[in-house]
Amino acid sequence: MQQATLVNEYGQPIGARLADWQSRPLPQKITLAGRFCRLEPLALTHSPALFSAWHSIADERDWTYFSRRRPATLAACDALIAANAASGDPLFYAVIDQATGLAAGSVALMRIDPANGVLEIGWVNWSPLMKRSPCGTEAISLLLSYSFDTLGYRRCEWKCHSLNQPSNQAARRLGFQYEGTFRQAVVAKGHNRDTCWYSIIDSEWPAVGRALRAWLDSDNFSAEGRQKRPLADFRSANQ
Repeated sequence: MQQATLVNEYGQPIGARLADWQSRPLPQKITLAGRFCRLEPLALTHSPALFSAWHSIADERDWTYFSRRRPATLAACDALIAANAASGDPLFYAVIDQATGLAAGSVALMRIDPANGVLEIGWVNWSPLMKRSPCGTEAISLLLSYSFDTLGYRRCEWKCHSLNQPSNQAARRLGFQYEGTFRQAVVAKGHNRDTCWYSIIDSEWPAVGRALRAWLDSDNFSAEGRQKRPLADFRSANQ
């Protein structure tokens, strides 16, 4: 049954009442552990492994849609990691591959708005070592669970360059809903960027979370580590 639209004393329609809403806690620099990976607060000690992982490919194609270029030297990587580690927003995490114990990527919670219960997952910087592995999916799942289940946020956003097809596809695959495109939003590296906006809200998270947990379950992977069923199958079953 559709709920009646609330109106104020002037007869104007207003949003649903949130009488018990309170500002949410800020995300903290804590470790979030999964089966395939864990997220650790980014630190300078992660720099050598990240530099090696990011340079496991000869060119910079994975950095095309970032506002900065790949650090060319370990010293430059140290400077980047030190600056990112000192930041509170974005709040950066290193993605540690549980199989190797080494950092293979980084990601951040950013644009953190505790008063309204909104934050964004951004700076998703997977090295080639993470491509087509469960680590990337689990890293995002860990951040979503932390945001919704632990901190009680109402909305998690994902934004990406409109021409960055892998990022757009990843957002949809993970369960983010497309909301629209901000045209000419940014000048990035001397080029125009239109930005696509996606989100998951708290009412959607239970179904999204169930699908992610089912996909990540050990029963969904062969002895060789290959998925048996794609995430889309589990998302369809939970809709």
